[in-house]
Amino acid sequence: MTARTEYHVVPEAAGWKVEHGSKVVGHYDTKESALGAGREAAKANQPSQLVIHKQDGQIEAEHTYRDDPFPPAG
Repeated sequence: MTARTEYHVVPEAAGWKVEHGSKVVGHYDTKESALGAGREAAKANQPSQLVIHKQDGQIEAEHTYRDDPFPPAG
């Protein structure tokens, strides 16, 4: 099975950003614009996962695109 590419929508001092590992994909003024960009990146690089964080950094939601095995292996 191919590993999923993970993208994270996280808060930063001046708004929101989308990260892929230690690389910043983009900076955004609003969470909604960061979500849209993160969703596009995740859909374009399947299999992938989009992890959305709250303002305090906790995970709010996760979305998986293609090949999410259920039940998970292991």
